[in-house]
Amino acid sequence: QVQFVESGGGLVQPGGSLRLSCAASRSIFSIYGMGWYRQAPGKQREFVARITGGSNRLYADSVKGRFTISRDNAKNTVYLQMNSLKPEDTAVYYCNVYPLPTGSVNWGQGTQVTVSS
Repeated sequence: QVQFVESGGGLVQPGGSLRLSCAASRSIFSIYGMGWYRQAPGKQREFVARITGGSNRLYADSVKGRFTISRDNAKNTVYLQMNSLKPEDTAVYYCNVYPLPTGSVNWGQGTQVTVSS
């Protein structure tokens, strides 16, 4: 089963930018959909963005126009460029396949994003 390691999070002021990376333990070339998800304190994990092998992108309404998902199959890496960050974007961000499989889901450790002045 593929493993994911997320990185790139940190503390940023409102309006700032961050670029998250997600490194997969094996080739993602054959994985049709890759996605980013996030979990804020006290809330359930939610969908943020996904990209297909054909670079078709889908975003949650809350991040549309501010976040951009991309993938580099040669590097087995998925990225999330986050601009115009808001305090409500504060969460632990995870990547995984999209759609998520039914039953047990294997999550990485995630990367913390904190937007605060």
